[in-house]
Amino acid sequence: MVWRELRLPIKLWRICSRYFDPLARSLIERGCDLWIFPSQDCWGYQVQVPALVSILDLMHRYERRFPEVGGRWRYQSLEHHYQNVCRWAKGVLVDSEAGKKQVFESYGMPLENIHILPFVPPQYLTDIVPIADFHCQYNLPEKFLFYPAQFWEHKNHVGLLEALALVKRECHDIHLVLVGAKKNAYSIVRETVTRLNLESNVHVLGYVPQEHMPEFYRRARALVMPTFFGPTNIPPLEGFLLGCPVAVSNVYGMPEQAGDAALFFDPGDVDDMSAVLRRLWLDDELCAGLVAKGKERSVHWRQPQFNQRLADILEELLIKSGADSLK
Repeated sequence: MVWRELRLPIKLWRICSRYFDPLARSLIERGCDLWIFPSQDCWGYQVQVPALVSILDLMHRYERRFPEVGGRWRYQSLEHHYQNVCRWAKGVLVDSEAGKKQVFESYGMPLENIHILPFVPPQYLTDIVPIADFHCQYNLPEKFLFYPAQFWEHKNHVGLLEALALVKRECHDIHLVLVGAKKNAYSIVRETVTRLNLESNVHVLGYVPQEHMPEFYRRARALVMPTFFGPTNIPPLEGFLLGCPVAVSNVYGMPEQAGDAALFFDPGDVDDMSAVLRRLWLDDELCAGLVAKGKERSVHWRQPQFNQRLADILEELLIKSGADSLK
């Protein structure tokens, strides 16, 4: 939108948008008590309607060293967006206590307007029936570590490969399966595999269909997620649900999300990460315990609990809006 790109005053656009934008006019004319904008789009503040807006992460502030969020234009665009969300929205949804703290300390939004709604694993994971020819399609090693992630630099594939190379000195048969579209920093990952002599240990499958993902989790020795980003992430929840042991970075809200159901490591410390990989690869009892704890944790936060928490947030906002309208 030209208005946003030119950084013109949002307050003025909120007043005028109904006269220039058909969607804005439609939203306003419906007269709803509250609009939910879960996709972080700009309508939550560009239209003069009561809005509840999701803020998934503020990593452009906390991890600006990474090019995918740290470029000047990208940073300024995200700042403009989130500043206006926190100024105009009736409330925001975050994934964790860590996310709530970051919104408050970054933009000063009142804590009572920041609502925690943790992620749940996608419903499709349990709806998909096992794929009969899965092994023939992918020819996976019998035992492997698994990391599903796009090849952004913040996903830390290079650190994971360096840790894997250390473990390989003792565990020559260790294997790692990577899935994700072959773009972004993919070429750096391939160069690292070659540099560390890991060609026989690392299997890069590229993009795989959504319906195949559950089978990877079920067959994997463990999910390893060395990302630098948070506050929380979806793959650990998928691992818990599908009986896959989980090891994740100890950053931001990840300990809050995983509790005692995962192993943690410093994503910037290759030695720390390699120690965790070694334990996962060699300790059957440890992995069985992680599976049990993950499943137990997953039972207590599924779609019904998510739905009830969202309903409670909506009720709270609507009651507050009604009270404010009487002042």
